[in-house]
Amino acid sequence: MPLRLATFAACIAAGLLAGCGAPQAPASSAPSAPPAAPTGTAAPAFAATDAWIGQWTGPEGTFLRIEPAGAPGRYAITIRDLDQAHRYEGRADGQLIGFDRDGSEATIRSGDGDATGMKWLAGKRDCLVIATGEGYCRD
Repeated sequence: MPLRLATFAACIAAGLLAGCGAPQAPASSAPSAPPAAPTGTAAPAFAATDAWIGQWTGPEGTFLRIEPAGAPGRYAITIRDLDQAHRYEGRADGQLIGFDRDGSEATIRSGDGDATGMKWLAGKRDCLVIATGEGYCRD
């Protein structure tokens, strides 16, 4: 049912119910205030995690790369460790990106260099953390 029709029906029902009880004070004839206009558009549901798209640098040539993967909130994740690159499918989960890594659920969250627990990244401000000792920053 369209919103205006539903509102109209609710008003009619309320009016009928009011007439069945004790006498009511007359309604004010002053016009009601118009509904507030939207003040802006809402942020996309995945704005926080979409901002992480790109490559993040870790120590000794390691990196984390996050790429869009078709649907909103879906990501292709590449993690390059000291030996090789591993690929995972990630999904936005609020302020995190979750992914399955070798049968365990892992998450990527925002942090700083100190949150990574890695002295090589200490003092950096714009970082992503997977676990203590596993983090990547943008220089």
